[in-house]
Amino acid sequence: MDDGRIHSLMDASGGLGPPPTGRERLAAELRRLRDIAGVSGRDLAQRIGISQSKVSRIESGAVVPSLPEVTAWGKELGVSVETQGRLTALIEAAYSEVHPWGEALQRGNLQQGIQEHERAATRIAVFQPSVVPGLLQIAEYARRVIAMFHRQYAESDPAAELASRLERQLALYDTDRHFDFLITEAALRWRPGPAQLLLAQLDRIASISSLENVSIGLIPLTAEATTLTTHGFVMYEDAEQHDSWVTVETIHADVRVAAPEDMEIYRSRWSLLRKMALFDADAQEFLGRIVDDLRSGPV
Repeated sequence: MDDGRIHSLMDASGGLGPPPTGRERLAAELRRLRDIAGVSGRDLAQRIGISQSKVSRIESGAVVPSLPEVTAWGKELGVSVETQGRLTALIEAAYSEVHPWGEALQRGNLQQGIQEHERAATRIAVFQPSVVPGLLQIAEYARRVIAMFHRQYAESDPAAELASRLERQLALYDTDRHFDFLITEAALRWRPGPAQLLLAQLDRIASISSLENVSIGLIPLTAEATTLTTHGFVMYEDAEQHDSWVTVETIHADVRVAAPEDMEIYRSRWSLLRKMALFDADAQEFLGRIVDDLRSGPV
């Protein structure tokens, strides 16, 4: 490995903490190659047909470029065949990244990473089969969920996580962005506390559903299945930059997916899940039945 390559990797990680992600490695290398070639970000953007702001976001690691964009990047900078091959390998690694929760906590507040995704997107689509999505959680519900998660990470700060999660919810009131939620009945009925807590949480969902830029679909247990999905996921789309990616929260790690062919799989799965959901007045009526069950059952 050449010295410049070593330095680019050290720059991406700061020389301390967890190793750089695939996205950070790619960003550092693209930035290094442009600097070596002496080409400005504005000039390169014009040459490869993207905006200067996207060049900046690619080089900061905020956006993963497409393979054609990376190929054009290398071609316009006159890189060698070997270097172009290395860029291809880096983008393949960046398309699917696994971030263990322990490493993510070393980088800082988990919510900050999620918020970075949300700020970069103009549309966010959330499917959640087991718990009310974080963007819709009331404070006490969120506190209990975070406490369950953080039991494995004694050095983390649940109070900071809670504050950041609640701060993220302000994005729901940004009318320039659109939020779609698909939530299963199992997630709506899951109780991290007493019935009164869940009643307050369901009331919050009903309230947020009235926002014009928010769509909430509820999937009853009795709905005829159109597909099988074993985990939740979040799709992010940036219409201005023509960029999209998915995050999947597993028990041990957060998985980020950006490969175009994988994105199509998630879009297709979302479409099938949506066919099972109730919306608008039907969703409100369904939510009311769950509320009635809670009020008539044990506390």
